[in-house]
Amino acid sequence: MRNLSRDEHHGFGRPRKSRPRTKNRPDYSAAPVAQVITIDRGRYRCKLDDKTISCVKARILGRGAVIVGDLVRVTGDISGKSGTLARIVEVIDRKTVLRRTADDDSPLERPIVANADQLVIVTALADPPPRIGMIDRVLVAAY
Repeated sequence: MRNLSRDEHHGFGRPRKSRPRTKNRPDYSAAPVAQVITIDRGRYRCKLDDKTISCVKARILGRGAVIVGDLVRVTGDISGKSGTLARIVEVIDRKTVLRRTADDDSPLERPIVANADQLVIVTALADPPPRIGMIDRVLVAAY
């Protein structure tokens, strides 16, 4: 067997089974639009017209791309029957986003809810005593 240096071309364009994905993506503009109402361990519950459907997120969307309140396009089984799954294929641009401030261990703000039209602040009046500063922070974040 011949010794090949690193500079010599081996004749392989890329490693096996690493074919690049096509850039031609399907057009989902005609897919129905639903609103995400809950997220639980990779399962998304969405409200579509008058029914609630279970969905999973398409891999192309990446991690953390979908939050509660998002308007999304869904494909697949949207009947809403038990045991059926639809697929979230696109997230429509958000009108509003309420974000949680960065923690000590994470430098980024995390979005909590999108497209919220109303905010309700619930606090105790007696025990524990109300924290006025917290109420002010929530109002400023909502504005």
